[in-house]
Amino acid sequence: MSLDSILSITGKPGLYKLKTKARSGFVVESLMDNKTSIVGMSHNVSVLKDISIYTYEAEVPLKEVFNKIAKKEDKGAAISHKASKDELSNYFNEVLPEYDEDRVYASDIKKVVQWYNILQQNDLLDSLSNSEEEE
Repeated sequence: MSLDSILSITGKPGLYKLKTKARSGFVVESLMDNKTSIVGMSHNVSVLKDISIYTYEAEVPLKEVFNKIAKKEDKGAAISHKASKDELSNYFNEVLPEYDEDRVYASDIKKVVQWYNILQQNDLLDSLSNSEEEE
């Protein structure tokens, strides 16, 4: 599995695995509770593969940020996404010191940390890095 089959859906918590495309939208499975649902075309759906984090020099793909968190945590869970804004900023600064603090908001850091923890809980980090290496 790769990041192009993992989705974030605006207005819905967590991450979703794309199962199939339907006429009226997508059939997805929640990575939090494994429930299947249909997401209509009116929802704003983001594919994790297309998301990058701003740095002062370039944009860093989300998979690289996840790899840096995995190295820092020795493939364990990261800090809680419910930590304070300052704790999250300090943590993210350790992981990606060159991130652009003016364009990467606390809410973005919170999402990245939450997504990493969801992927880690579902044992998808190893398969993501392996599938990216094969490509």
